[in-house]
Amino acid sequence: MTTKLYYTTPNLTEWDTHITQSMERDGTFFVMLEETAFYPNGGGQPCDTGTIQGIRVLDVVLEDGDIWHQVERLPEEGKVACQLDWERRFDHMQQHSGQHLLSAVCLELLGARTESFHLGQEYATIDVNCSDITPAQLSAIEQEVNHQIYSNRSIKSYFVTHEQLKDIPLVKTPKVTENIRIVEIEGIEYNACGGTHVAQTGEIGMIKCLKWEKQKGMARIHFKCGARALQDFNEGVRILDVLSAKFNTGRKDILTRFEKWEQEHKQLRAQMELLQEENASYQAKELLSAVQGHVLAHMFEQKSFQEVQQMAAKLTAEHDLLVLLATTADNKIILAHNGTQAVACGAFFKENLGAFQGKGGGSNQSAQAAFPSREDLLSFFETAQRQFVQR
Repeated sequence: MTTKLYYTTPNLTEWDTHITQSMERDGTFFVMLEETAFYPNGGGQPCDTGTIQGIRVLDVVLEDGDIWHQVERLPEEGKVACQLDWERRFDHMQQHSGQHLLSAVCLELLGARTESFHLGQEYATIDVNCSDITPAQLSAIEQEVNHQIYSNRSIKSYFVTHEQLKDIPLVKTPKVTENIRIVEIEGIEYNACGGTHVAQTGEIGMIKCLKWEKQKGMARIHFKCGARALQDFNEGVRILDVLSAKFNTGRKDILTRFEKWEQEHKQLRAQMELLQEENASYQAKELLSAVQGHVLAHMFEQKSFQEVQQMAAKLTAEHDLLVLLATTADNKIILAHNGTQAVACGAFFKENLGAFQGKGGGSNQSAQAAFPSREDLLSFFETAQRQFVQR
Protein backbone atom coordinates (compact mmCIF):
# COMPACT_ATOMS: atom_id res chain seq x y z
CA MET A 1 0.00 0.00 0.00
CA THR A 2 1.38 3.39 -1.04
CA THR A 3 2.00 5.88 1.77
CA LYS A 4 -0.03 9.02 0.98
CA LEU A 5 2.33 11.88 1.70
CA TYR A 6 -0.21 14.44 0.49
CA TYR A 7 -2.12 13.76 3.73
CA THR A 8 0.77 13.55 6.18
CA THR A 9 2.97 16.33 4.70
CA PRO A 10 0.77 18.37 2.33
CA ASN A 11 3.48 20.99 1.68
CA LEU A 12 6.08 18.47 0.52
CA THR A 13 7.37 19.17 -2.99
CA GLU A 14 10.41 16.88 -3.33
CA TRP A 15 11.11 13.36 -2.02
CA ASP A 16 12.97 10.17 -2.85
CA THR A 17 11.20 6.83 -2.97
CA HIS A 18 11.14 3.44 -4.70
CA ILE A 19 9.01 2.10 -7.54
CA THR A 20 7.06 -0.92 -6.27
CA GLN A 21 5.28 -1.82 -9.52
CA SER A 22 5.24 -0.72 -13.14
CA MET A 23 3.12 -1.63 -16.15
CA GLU A 24 2.32 -0.75 -19.75
CA ARG A 25 -1.31 -0.50 -20.84
CA ASP A 26 -2.41 0.33 -24.40
CA GLY A 27 0.82 2.15 -25.12
CA THR A 28 0.80 4.15 -21.86
CA PHE A 29 3.14 3.68 -18.91
CA PHE A 30 2.29 3.55 -15.20
CA VAL A 31 4.30 3.22 -11.99
CA MET A 32 3.35 2.69 -8.37
CA LEU A 33 5.47 4.33 -5.69
CA GLU A 34 6.31 3.35 -2.14
CA GLU A 35 5.43 6.89 -1.03
CA THR A 36 3.70 9.57 -3.09
CA ALA A 37 2.75 13.21 -2.69
CA PHE A 38 0.96 13.15 -6.04
CA TYR A 39 -2.76 13.50 -5.35
CA PRO A 40 -4.94 11.33 -7.67
CA ASN A 41 -8.06 12.54 -9.49
CA GLY A 42 -11.11 12.42 -7.25
CA GLY A 43 -13.71 14.31 -5.25
CA GLY A 44 -14.02 17.05 -7.87
CA GLN A 45 -10.29 17.83 -7.60
CA PRO A 46 -7.86 17.17 -10.50
CA CYS A 47 -4.65 15.24 -9.92
CA ASP A 48 -1.22 16.65 -9.22
CA THR A 49 1.53 16.66 -11.83
CA GLY A 50 5.30 16.91 -11.73
CA THR A 51 8.19 14.57 -12.49
CA ILE A 52 9.50 11.17 -11.42
CA GLN A 53 13.25 10.88 -12.04
CA GLY A 54 12.88 13.82 -14.45
CA ILE A 55 10.10 12.05 -16.40
CA ARG A 56 6.85 13.97 -16.68
CA VAL A 57 3.83 12.73 -14.70
CA LEU A 58 0.81 12.96 -17.03
CA ASP A 59 -1.95 11.63 -14.80
CA VAL A 60 -2.51 10.10 -11.36
CA VAL A 61 -5.38 7.66 -10.84
CA LEU A 62 -6.76 5.63 -7.96
CA GLU A 63 -7.72 2.07 -8.93
CA ASP A 64 -8.93 -0.46 -6.33
CA GLY A 65 -7.11 1.43 -3.60
CA ASP A 66 -3.84 1.63 -5.56
CA ILE A 67 -2.32 4.89 -6.80
CA TRP A 68 -0.93 4.68 -10.32
CA HIS A 69 1.18 7.43 -11.89
CA GLN A 70 1.03 7.71 -15.68
CA VAL A 71 4.43 8.77 -16.99
CA GLU A 72 5.83 9.56 -20.44
CA ARG A 73 8.15 6.55 -20.19
CA LEU A 74 9.21 4.08 -17.52
CA PRO A 75 12.19 5.11 -15.35
CA GLU A 76 15.25 2.87 -15.64
CA GLU A 77 16.07 3.02 -11.91
CA GLY A 78 14.14 1.52 -9.02
CA LYS A 79 14.97 4.39 -6.68
CA VAL A 80 13.58 7.66 -8.01
CA ALA A 81 13.55 11.36 -7.14
CA CYS A 82 10.11 12.95 -7.35
CA GLN A 83 9.17 16.58 -7.74
CA LEU A 84 5.69 18.03 -7.41
CA ASP A 85 4.32 20.93 -9.46
CA TRP A 86 3.67 23.09 -6.39
CA GLU A 87 2.00 25.95 -8.23
CA ARG A 88 -0.68 23.56 -9.52
CA ARG A 89 -1.05 21.85 -6.12
CA PHE A 90 -1.38 25.11 -4.19
CA ASP A 91 -3.92 26.38 -6.71
CA HIS A 92 -6.01 23.25 -6.14
CA MET A 93 -5.66 23.65 -2.37
CA GLN A 94 -6.85 27.27 -2.57
CA GLN A 95 -9.84 26.39 -4.76
CA HIS A 96 -10.87 23.33 -2.72
CA SER A 97 -10.57 25.02 0.66
CA GLY A 98 -12.38 28.03 -0.80
CA GLN A 99 -15.16 25.73 -1.96
CA HIS A 100 -15.64 24.33 1.56
CA LEU A 101 -15.84 27.84 2.99
CA LEU A 102 -18.19 29.04 0.23
CA SER A 103 -20.44 26.01 0.68
CA ALA A 104 -20.61 26.62 4.44
CA VAL A 105 -21.63 30.25 3.91
CA CYS A 106 -24.27 29.26 1.32
CA LEU A 107 -25.73 26.84 3.86
CA GLU A 108 -25.73 29.51 6.56
CA LEU A 109 -27.14 32.40 4.53
CA LEU A 110 -29.38 30.57 2.03
CA GLY A 111 -30.08 27.29 3.79
CA ALA A 112 -28.80 25.70 0.57
CA ARG A 113 -26.56 22.64 0.75
CA THR A 114 -23.87 21.99 -1.87
CA GLU A 115 -24.65 18.93 -3.97
CA SER A 116 -21.63 18.93 -6.29
CA PHE A 117 -18.26 20.62 -6.84
CA HIS A 118 -16.16 20.92 -9.99
CA LEU A 119 -12.66 22.35 -10.18
CA GLY A 120 -11.92 23.35 -13.77
CA GLN A 121 -8.83 24.91 -15.32
CA GLU A 122 -10.38 28.39 -15.56
CA TYR A 123 -12.82 28.50 -12.63
CA ALA A 124 -14.57 26.32 -10.06
CA THR A 125 -18.30 25.74 -9.53
CA ILE A 126 -20.64 24.45 -6.85
CA ASP A 127 -24.26 23.42 -7.34
CA VAL A 128 -26.40 24.39 -4.34
CA ASN A 129 -29.94 23.13 -3.81
CA CYS A 130 -31.87 26.37 -4.27
CA SER A 131 -33.61 27.61 -7.40
CA ASP A 132 -32.72 31.31 -7.30
CA ILE A 133 -30.05 33.68 -5.97
CA THR A 134 -30.58 37.44 -6.03
CA PRO A 135 -27.68 39.84 -6.75
CA ALA A 136 -27.91 41.03 -3.16
CA GLN A 137 -27.64 37.47 -1.84
CA LEU A 138 -24.63 36.68 -4.04
CA SER A 139 -22.95 39.87 -2.84
CA ALA A 140 -23.67 38.98 0.80
CA ILE A 141 -22.25 35.48 0.28
CA GLU A 142 -19.07 36.92 -1.22
CA GLN A 143 -18.62 39.44 1.60
CA GLU A 144 -19.16 36.85 4.31
CA VAL A 145 -16.87 34.24 2.80
CA ASN A 146 -14.06 36.79 2.47
CA HIS A 147 -14.67 37.93 6.04
CA GLN A 148 -14.02 34.35 7.15
CA ILE A 149 -10.83 34.33 5.09
CA TYR A 150 -9.61 37.46 6.89
CA SER A 151 -10.37 35.74 10.22
CA ASN A 152 -7.64 33.25 9.27
CA ARG A 153 -9.38 30.27 10.83
CA SER A 154 -7.43 27.02 11.04
CA ILE A 155 -8.21 24.16 8.66
CA LYS A 156 -7.43 20.70 10.05
CA SER A 157 -7.82 17.26 8.56
CA TYR A 158 -7.82 13.92 10.37
CA PHE A 159 -9.16 10.38 10.07
CA VAL A 160 -11.93 9.01 12.27
CA THR A 161 -13.73 5.74 12.71
CA HIS A 162 -17.35 5.17 11.81
CA GLU A 163 -18.18 5.15 15.53
CA GLN A 164 -16.54 8.53 16.11
CA LEU A 165 -18.78 10.11 13.46
CA LYS A 166 -21.66 10.16 15.96
CA ASP A 167 -19.92 12.99 17.85
CA ILE A 168 -19.12 15.11 14.78
CA PRO A 169 -21.77 17.49 13.31
CA LEU A 170 -21.03 16.67 9.66
CA VAL A 171 -22.59 18.68 6.85
CA LYS A 172 -23.29 15.45 4.97
CA THR A 173 -23.00 11.78 5.90
CA PRO A 174 -20.08 10.20 3.99
CA LYS A 175 -20.67 7.24 1.68
CA VAL A 176 -17.58 5.37 2.91
CA THR A 177 -17.45 3.51 6.23
CA GLU A 178 -13.65 3.16 6.53
CA ASN A 179 -10.71 5.58 6.38
CA ILE A 180 -13.08 8.51 6.87
CA ARG A 181 -11.19 11.78 6.59
CA ILE A 182 -12.64 14.91 8.13
CA VAL A 183 -11.73 18.44 7.04
CA GLU A 184 -12.56 20.89 9.83
CA ILE A 185 -12.67 24.65 9.37
CA GLU A 186 -12.44 26.11 12.87
CA GLY A 187 -15.84 27.32 14.03
CA ILE A 188 -17.37 26.87 10.55
CA GLU A 189 -17.96 23.25 9.55
CA TYR A 190 -16.93 19.60 9.60
CA ASN A 191 -16.90 17.90 6.20
CA ALA A 192 -15.87 14.43 5.04
CA CYS A 193 -13.35 15.03 2.26
CA GLY A 194 -10.32 13.34 0.69
CA GLY A 195 -8.88 16.42 -1.02
CA THR A 196 -5.87 18.61 -0.26
CA HIS A 197 -6.36 21.84 1.67
CA VAL A 198 -4.48 24.87 2.98
CA ALA A 199 -3.75 25.12 6.71
CA GLN A 200 -5.48 28.47 7.36
CA THR A 201 -8.36 30.25 5.62
CA GLY A 202 -6.02 33.20 5.11
CA GLU A 203 -4.05 31.09 2.60
CA ILE A 204 -7.12 31.04 0.33
CA GLY A 205 -6.31 34.69 -0.31
CA MET A 206 -9.72 35.82 -1.54
CA ILE A 207 -12.84 34.45 -3.19
CA LYS A 208 -14.61 36.13 -6.09
CA CYS A 209 -18.12 34.93 -7.01
CA LEU A 210 -18.31 35.49 -10.74
CA LYS A 211 -21.94 34.62 -11.46
CA TRP A 212 -24.66 32.06 -10.88
CA GLU A 213 -26.93 30.20 -13.30
CA LYS A 214 -29.77 27.71 -13.11
CA GLN A 215 -28.63 24.12 -13.59
CA LYS A 216 -31.07 21.18 -13.35
CA GLY A 217 -33.25 22.86 -10.75
CA MET A 218 -30.30 24.09 -8.68
CA ALA A 219 -28.12 27.19 -8.61
CA ARG A 220 -24.60 26.83 -9.99
CA ILE A 221 -22.16 29.40 -8.58
CA HIS A 222 -18.99 30.13 -10.56
CA PHE A 223 -16.07 31.36 -8.46
CA LYS A 224 -12.30 31.82 -8.31
CA CYS A 225 -9.99 31.77 -5.31
CA GLY A 226 -6.53 33.05 -4.50
CA ALA A 227 -4.11 33.47 -7.37
CA ARG A 228 -6.88 32.77 -9.91
CA ALA A 229 -8.98 35.61 -8.50
CA LEU A 230 -5.99 37.97 -8.53
CA GLN A 231 -5.18 37.03 -12.13
CA ASP A 232 -8.81 37.64 -13.09
CA PHE A 233 -8.72 41.03 -11.37
CA ASN A 234 -5.49 41.99 -13.13
CA GLU A 235 -6.93 41.01 -16.50
CA GLY A 236 -10.01 43.10 -15.79
CA VAL A 237 -7.85 46.11 -14.91
CA ARG A 238 -5.81 45.63 -18.10
CA ILE A 239 -9.00 45.63 -20.19
CA LEU A 240 -10.28 48.73 -18.37
CA ASP A 241 -6.99 50.52 -19.03
CA VAL A 242 -7.19 49.70 -22.75
CA LEU A 243 -10.79 50.96 -22.91
CA SER A 244 -9.86 54.08 -20.93
CA ALA A 245 -7.15 54.87 -23.45
CA LYS A 246 -9.42 54.24 -26.45
CA PHE A 247 -12.22 56.41 -25.05
CA ASN A 248 -9.78 58.95 -23.59
CA THR A 249 -11.47 58.88 -20.19
CA GLY A 250 -11.02 57.55 -16.66
CA ARG A 251 -12.11 54.06 -15.61
CA LYS A 252 -15.15 55.29 -13.70
CA ASP A 253 -16.47 57.10 -16.77
CA ILE A 254 -16.05 54.23 -19.25
CA LEU A 255 -19.67 53.05 -19.06
CA THR A 256 -20.98 56.56 -19.66
CA ARG A 257 -18.66 57.03 -22.62
CA PHE A 258 -19.57 53.61 -23.99
CA GLU A 259 -23.29 54.35 -23.77
CA LYS A 260 -22.70 57.61 -25.66
CA TRP A 261 -20.62 55.81 -28.29
CA GLU A 262 -23.31 53.12 -28.62
CA GLN A 263 -25.99 55.76 -29.22
CA GLU A 264 -23.81 57.51 -31.81
CA HIS A 265 -23.18 54.14 -33.49
CA LYS A 266 -26.93 53.44 -33.70
CA GLN A 267 -27.55 56.86 -35.27
CA LEU A 268 -24.76 56.35 -37.82
CA ARG A 269 -26.05 52.87 -38.62
CA ALA A 270 -29.55 54.23 -39.21
CA GLN A 271 -28.16 56.91 -41.50
CA MET A 272 -26.06 54.36 -43.37
CA GLU A 273 -29.03 52.05 -43.86
CA LEU A 274 -31.07 54.96 -45.21
CA LEU A 275 -28.28 55.88 -47.64
CA GLN A 276 -27.89 52.23 -48.68
CA GLU A 277 -31.62 52.03 -49.36
CA GLU A 278 -31.51 55.20 -51.47
CA ASN A 279 -28.44 53.92 -53.30
CA ALA A 280 -30.15 50.58 -53.93
CA SER A 281 -33.12 52.39 -55.49
CA TYR A 282 -30.81 54.28 -57.87
CA GLN A 283 -28.95 51.07 -58.72
CA ALA A 284 -32.22 49.23 -59.30
CA LYS A 285 -33.32 51.87 -61.82
CA GLU A 286 -29.97 51.58 -63.59
CA LEU A 287 -30.20 47.77 -63.70
CA LEU A 288 -33.77 47.88 -65.04
CA SER A 289 -32.55 49.85 -68.05
CA ALA A 290 -30.46 46.82 -69.10
CA VAL A 291 -33.24 44.21 -68.91
CA GLN A 292 -33.26 41.74 -71.81
CA GLY A 293 -36.77 40.40 -72.29
CA HIS A 294 -37.79 39.28 -68.80
CA VAL A 295 -34.21 38.67 -67.58
CA LEU A 296 -32.18 41.04 -65.42
CA ALA A 297 -28.61 39.82 -65.05
CA HIS A 298 -25.71 41.69 -63.48
CA MET A 299 -22.31 40.93 -61.97
CA PHE A 300 -21.14 43.09 -59.02
CA GLU A 301 -17.47 43.48 -58.11
CA GLN A 302 -17.54 44.99 -54.63
CA LYS A 303 -20.95 44.28 -53.09
CA SER A 304 -21.30 41.75 -50.28
CA PHE A 305 -23.60 38.84 -50.97
CA GLN A 306 -26.00 40.14 -48.33
CA GLU A 307 -26.39 43.35 -50.33
CA VAL A 308 -26.89 41.31 -53.51
CA GLN A 309 -29.63 39.28 -51.83
CA GLN A 310 -31.36 42.47 -50.69
CA MET A 311 -31.20 43.86 -54.24
CA ALA A 312 -32.67 40.65 -55.67
CA ALA A 313 -35.49 40.75 -53.11
CA LYS A 314 -36.28 44.38 -53.97
CA LEU A 315 -36.31 43.75 -57.72
CA THR A 316 -38.48 40.61 -57.58
CA ALA A 317 -40.92 42.26 -55.19
CA GLU A 318 -41.50 45.22 -57.54
CA HIS A 319 -41.10 43.64 -60.99
CA ASP A 320 -42.10 40.48 -62.87
CA LEU A 321 -38.55 39.52 -63.79
CA LEU A 322 -36.11 36.64 -63.61
CA VAL A 323 -33.25 38.14 -61.61
CA LEU A 324 -29.71 36.73 -61.83
CA LEU A 325 -27.24 38.62 -59.64
CA ALA A 326 -23.70 37.67 -58.61
CA THR A 327 -20.75 39.18 -56.76
CA THR A 328 -17.06 38.43 -57.18
CA ALA A 329 -16.42 39.79 -53.68
CA ASP A 330 -17.82 36.54 -52.23
CA ASN A 331 -17.96 34.38 -55.40
CA LYS A 332 -21.69 33.85 -54.87
CA ILE A 333 -24.79 34.08 -57.04
CA ILE A 334 -28.57 34.26 -56.62
CA LEU A 335 -31.38 33.42 -59.04
CA ALA A 336 -34.90 34.56 -58.12
CA HIS A 337 -38.35 35.62 -59.32
CA ASN A 338 -41.76 36.31 -57.80
CA GLY A 339 -43.52 33.28 -59.25
CA THR A 340 -44.35 34.80 -62.63
CA GLN A 341 -41.44 33.11 -64.47
CA ALA A 342 -41.40 29.52 -65.71
CA VAL A 343 -38.04 28.72 -64.14
CA ALA A 344 -37.51 26.37 -61.21
CA CYS A 345 -34.50 28.08 -59.65
CA GLY A 346 -33.45 25.29 -57.29
CA ALA A 347 -33.80 22.61 -59.98
CA PHE A 348 -31.75 24.68 -62.43
CA PHE A 349 -28.93 25.04 -59.95
CA LYS A 350 -29.03 21.34 -59.09
CA GLU A 351 -28.73 20.36 -62.75
CA ASN A 352 -25.94 22.81 -63.69
CA LEU A 353 -23.78 23.70 -60.67
CA GLY A 354 -21.67 20.54 -60.76
CA ALA A 355 -20.06 21.41 -64.09
CA PHE A 356 -18.72 24.65 -62.54
CA GLN A 357 -17.70 23.29 -59.08
CA GLY A 358 -20.52 25.28 -57.51
CA LYS A 359 -22.46 24.27 -54.41
CA GLY A 360 -25.91 25.48 -53.44
CA GLY A 361 -29.62 25.07 -53.98
CA GLY A 362 -32.99 26.51 -53.14
CA SER A 363 -36.70 26.57 -53.97
CA ASN A 364 -38.60 27.11 -57.21
CA GLN A 365 -38.57 30.90 -56.73
CA SER A 366 -35.13 31.44 -55.20
CA ALA A 367 -31.75 29.68 -55.18
CA GLN A 368 -28.21 30.65 -54.35
CA ALA A 369 -24.76 29.13 -54.76
CA ALA A 370 -21.06 29.61 -53.99
CA PHE A 371 -18.03 28.88 -56.15
CA PRO A 372 -14.40 28.11 -55.29
CA SER A 373 -13.04 30.72 -57.71
CA ARG A 374 -13.93 33.89 -59.59
CA GLU A 375 -13.44 32.05 -62.88
CA ASP A 376 -15.98 29.34 -62.00
CA LEU A 377 -18.51 31.98 -60.94
CA LEU A 378 -18.07 33.99 -64.15
CA SER A 379 -18.39 30.89 -66.33
CA PHE A 380 -21.62 29.81 -64.64
CA PHE A 381 -23.04 33.35 -64.69
CA GLU A 382 -22.38 33.76 -68.43
CA THR A 383 -23.80 30.31 -69.23
CA ALA A 384 -26.96 30.90 -67.19
CA GLN A 385 -27.46 34.43 -68.57
CA ARG A 386 -27.12 33.21 -72.15
CA GLN A 387 -29.51 30.32 -71.55
CA PHE A 388 -32.21 32.49 -69.95
CA VAL A 389 -32.00 35.32 -72.51
CA GLN A 390 -32.35 32.85 -75.37
CA ARG A 391 -35.55 31.35 -73.96
